[in-house]
Amino acid sequence: MKPVLTLDSRSDTPLTVQIVAGVMNEVAEKRWRPGARVPSIRAFAAAHGVSTFTVVEAYDRLVAQGVLEARRGSGFYVSERSHNAPRKVAEKLDESVTNGWLLRNFLGADEGAIYAGAGWLPELWFDSDGLARALRQLALQPESLLGYGHARGYEPLREQIARQLSDYEIEVDAGGVMTTLGANQSLDLVIRQFTQPGDTVLVDEPCYSDLLVALRLREVESVGIPMTPTGPDISAIETVFETRRPKVYFTNSRLHNPTGASYSSAAAFKLLKAAERHNCLIVEDDVSAGLVQGSHVTLASMDQLKHVIYIGSFSKTIGAGLRVGFVVAETGILEGLLYQKLVSGMSTPTVTERLVSAILAEGHFRKQTEQLRERLATAQERVCRRLEAIGFEIFCEPRAGMFVWARPAGVELDSAELAERALDKRILLAPGHLFYGGRVKTGWLRFNVAHSNFDRLFSFLAETVAR
Repeated sequence: MKPVLTLDSRSDTPLTVQIVAGVMNEVAEKRWRPGARVPSIRAFAAAHGVSTFTVVEAYDRLVAQGVLEARRGSGFYVSERSHNAPRKVAEKLDESVTNGWLLRNFLGADEGAIYAGAGWLPELWFDSDGLARALRQLALQPESLLGYGHARGYEPLREQIARQLSDYEIEVDAGGVMTTLGANQSLDLVIRQFTQPGDTVLVDEPCYSDLLVALRLREVESVGIPMTPTGPDISAIETVFETRRPKVYFTNSRLHNPTGASYSSAAAFKLLKAAERHNCLIVEDDVSAGLVQGSHVTLASMDQLKHVIYIGSFSKTIGAGLRVGFVVAETGILEGLLYQKLVSGMSTPTVTERLVSAILAEGHFRKQTEQLRERLATAQERVCRRLEAIGFEIFCEPRAGMFVWARPAGVELDSAELAERALDKRILLAPGHLFYGGRVKTGWLRFNVAHSNFDRLFSFLAETVAR
């Protein structure tokens, strides 16, 4: 096999990256066939005038990516698996169970797309400098990152979370906090611990779409409680409590996903009283707590964890990719969730837990979060006014957080069909049916204000509504 790659030492792209890209292209074009021996490290380095250390690093990356395989005493070979083109996730999905539309389109989108319906913030909105400082700090003691962490989570981080919760008037110490792999794992642990196939639980309607998927996969029936701009419909809750005897109610109390609504004090009080009468556990998903402007009520602060499990996350304030969440509950409940965590995944990654802890300890976190809240408030105002200007009805004005729930006013329109048409324009919308437990036709859409201030988006929406 002759080396045919062209490398440019004057390019801004590192030579290692050029080698990796070049080899992957040779394999993709079938010039380097599966099972074929590739040039040795010394031969490749000599042929291309580069250091053997550069080739070693490139080959190691290619092995890690499954393009090459190393055979002891023999050299490197093109992996036998490399000819299998990766299959799309959506081809294996049963969309009656999962949100296949969401996965197929959001995971497969390109960088030029408008992510108007996304559930995350733009990476550039986070404090990347603070993250870099924390990473450098951790790198000084790499040996501390290699072992299993404590099953409950890194204790200094749990202490920091407990202090943070005191700002929300939730009284708990580190012993009442357990870290998780994002808030989604917290929800999954609760489902595993407190439900069995065939059980009935309550959810907000509309509801966080990933929660609905998790419940379907567990074969748990979800009954939706209509969400209003000030919280759940209390009269509907009373009726369902009497007729269905649900075990658990999963709810967003602040900056609800997808509507952006937050509970009023009256709605929170009435829900807690009803849940206590009917012995129903409440799971308060408060992942957007750090984005709240001013003070808002939490169910956990009113109940002090007697009948409430509280779930939080740093995905909205530090970075979604770190996957650091937490769950807070009274001792008996937390022990059960800890067991579920141990059998499903042992501890959470030490690296990300210590990284989040270092960021929180540095002191810039509060200021960065304040700036993030202000930026979102500005985006909320701008997007809401632009939606209204093209004839959209807004469910409520959150004035904070990421989400706005809106639909064309006075127009019979299926948002699922609208979202499919938007794909041709490289616009990714989140149609309302994703957030309902049953098959529904609705005009509602979830907009993420951090991804929605684009003339191309609003031109498309205006033209569509005007048809």
